[in-house]
Formats: sequence, structure tokens, C-alpha cells
Amino acid sequence: GSLVRTFTPFYFLVEPMDVLSVRGASVIMNCSAYCETPPKIEWKKDGTFLNLVSDDRRQLLPDGSLLINSVVHSKHNKPDEGYYQCVVTVENLGTIISRTAKLTVAGK
Repeated sequence: GSLVRTFTPFYFLVEPMDVLSVRGASVIMNCSAYCETPPKIEWKKDGTFLNLVSDDRRQLLPDGSLLINSVVHSKHNKPDEGYYQCVVTVENLGTIISRTAKLTVAGK
């Protein structure tokens, strides 16, 4: 018996775009994906997964977008500026990674 693999549609509906923000503003990095089974959505910043569970400023929205409340930015502390990617995983199917979106924080 041959195993027939059916094609499961799994793709990004929205990928994050570059954002220019100012200190103290809120930013949304958009991301949503289509799949028949609910995907697990995570975010990477500068190549490292963000731990959003204990993060009081950054949260995952229901559609998969990342909300950053009150962007932090000072001369020596730039925790929010950087390169973000949305990582979407579906069990037994695979993982897709979005384009890289840059968050830039403008100075005064």
C-alpha cells in the first residue's frame, strides 16, 4: 500500500512589516497564518525566541500578532529595537518562519 500525503494548506495571511516607533508608544507586529488545525505562534527577536509568558510589556494577540506596550528605549537600554520574526508551527506538519521585520525606535 502506498501512503498518499494530502496537501494541507498552511501559509501566512499576514507577515510583519518594518516599524518605526517612538519611545513609550505601543507597537503591533502583525502576524497571522492559515491552517486547518490551530497553529502555535511564537516570536523571535534577533534570532532568539521571546518568552512572552512572564513578559508584562509584550503579549501575543489572538491572531498571532505581537503587541509591545510602551516601547523602552534609552542610550544604553534598547530591549525592543531589533529584528522580529513570527514562527508558526503545526503539529505533524511543520514550521514556517515569516520575513524579518525591523523595529526601529526614533530618537528625539
